[in-house]
Amino acid sequence: MRTIVKGKNIDITPALRNYATKKTSKLEKFFEDGPEVSCEVMMRVERELDIVEITLQVNGVLMRGEEQTEDMYASIDGAVEKVERQVRKFKTKYLNRVQGPKISELLPVQEEKNDDVPRIVRTKRFALKPMSTDEAVMQMELLGHSFFVFRNATTQEVNVVYRRKDGNYGLIEPE
Repeated sequence: MRTIVKGKNIDITPALRNYATKKTSKLEKFFEDGPEVSCEVMMRVERELDIVEITLQVNGVLMRGEEQTEDMYASIDGAVEKVERQVRKFKTKYLNRVQGPKISELLPVQEEKNDDVPRIVRTKRFALKPMSTDEAVMQMELLGHSFFVFRNATTQEVNVVYRRKDGNYGLIEPE
């Protein structure tokens, strides 16, 4: 596994780099004799929080974990745990159901008991009214949702506006 450790607003000490590399290397056990895996660890400091983002790329599939605490080492631990849960879930749920045993040989499955697996409990259907992105943001705010699906009046494509963690908005457009 190739691991890259980067920092923003922080000097990454050798001890911090070694700790991050050691912690992320425990994810290698899930990919023995398997695909090329790349791991990027981004550490940053904002206000008084130490934030760690870990992005794992396996055969084009991205898995990401983020943790923010007041201690960089605790943030690393939390982010690694989140990515590890995603890897386990990906292997046990998705690969065995969708791809079959051929792919599960590539990523050997480890047993995990998880009775709290989220599932779809409600489906909604509605007409997509053509509107501008500003109208869609206003509609999203009026409904109190964190995202809103709409037909863009300019492009006639289905778009999604969403509220970002930083308080701004994002727009998802199809290619």
